[in-house]
Amino acid sequence: MGAKKVGRYEVGRTIGQGTFAKVRFAVNGETGENVAMKVLAKTTILKHKMVHQIKREISIMKIVRHPNIVRLHEVLASRTKIYIILELITGGELFDKIVHKGKLHEYEARKYFQQLIDAIDYCHSRGVYHRDLKPENLLLDARGNLKVSDFGLSALTQQGVGLLHTTCGTPNYVAPEVLSDQGYYGSSADIWSCGVILYVLMAGYLPFDETDLPTLYRKITAAEFSFPTWFSSGAKSLIQRIIDPNPRTRIQIEEIRKDAWFRRNYVAVRHCEDEDVDLDDINAVFNDIAEQYVTEQVVNNDGGPLMMNAFEMITLSQGLDLSALFDRRQDFVRRQTRFVSRKPAKTIIATIEAVAESMGLKVHSQNYKMRLEGVSLNKMGQFAVVLEVFEVAPSLFMTDVRKVAGDTLEYHKFYKNLCSKLEDIIWKPTEVAARPTLLRTTTC
Repeated sequence: MGAKKVGRYEVGRTIGQGTFAKVRFAVNGETGENVAMKVLAKTTILKHKMVHQIKREISIMKIVRHPNIVRLHEVLASRTKIYIILELITGGELFDKIVHKGKLHEYEARKYFQQLIDAIDYCHSRGVYHRDLKPENLLLDARGNLKVSDFGLSALTQQGVGLLHTTCGTPNYVAPEVLSDQGYYGSSADIWSCGVILYVLMAGYLPFDETDLPTLYRKITAAEFSFPTWFSSGAKSLIQRIIDPNPRTRIQIEEIRKDAWFRRNYVAVRHCEDEDVDLDDINAVFNDIAEQYVTEQVVNNDGGPLMMNAFEMITLSQGLDLSALFDRRQDFVRRQTRFVSRKPAKTIIATIEAVAESMGLKVHSQNYKMRLEGVSLNKMGQFAVVLEVFEVAPSLFMTDVRKVAGDTLEYHKFYKNLCSKLEDIIWKPTEVAARPTLLRTTTC
């Protein structure tokens, strides 16, 4: 069993992992507040020359303080790592809701769209342009309210510079002018992405979705798409004005707010007046001021699987109803998935290694963590997942499976295939008919 402290924070299990960082569950030892701790290795940042990008992302997240944006609390550093302390969001990604439901009711899609527009309008008022808006970067809190996250590709207004020139974002959600080399306005490009998101929420699929990029870009540039029959005339009218290939005639946020369809049941978000934002902690971290270092402590580490504590169990189950740990729906696998086993931890690891190798995946193991790597089905990139075994009770172990690289739908298929090959070690309680798939907490 192991326990770790970073400064005043008690650090728990990993709840998310990306290419350059992992996110850990943590508790503020002074206030008892649950937070998400994003951990980045300084060597990785330097190796990939990402110092400027990471500093910009952190600074932007501290500037944009809005109820519909994930809040950044503070930034800390040890001699080897940078710790970004974020609001813990436990409702999952909006993307998962779409995967599960296929499409949302119009009133529900409108509520999320209204909150998205409020958040993006606030960003623009602070000179911040997100540039990678998509359902996977929209989180839901415990009350079902939308929270915009992932400002890694964001841009800040520069003095005397109107147009942006960096081509970035996810192709299916990117505005046509971003694909050209003529420059673009960040506000108009974000609005286009919001329109595509609204379409996806209501349709359950993308308006532009082609397997080859040239055809995809051609359809985006021509705004070549059609509406499903169930879209109301009001929704179609607004989306048509947003997904306008000409940024000069594309509807702006002020006009969106006046639209009759948008205004239905609209409640303007209430938030405090803009507060003075102090970036001293960020500058200190990136200027390597030694006095800003926090201490890292590892307590009682005996080399076995980490024991999951009560705080993490409650957060994992999104409340005190532990029946939510088991998902009865077999047709839906979340991006971050879990299964339970009564087999010894070493047996679990050895079995997964053998199965992964039989699936043609490269296996990297260390203690009770494992990374599986392969080539994506479309041969266009890498597919990778990370697994970690936790002890949740004596003789009861949970294996956490997270996508690190590759397409999310491809991950869904992979996870189902993996579980079908691990039936001998997956525990199936008699009171739960379906394969135990645990609910996930959010990734940041």
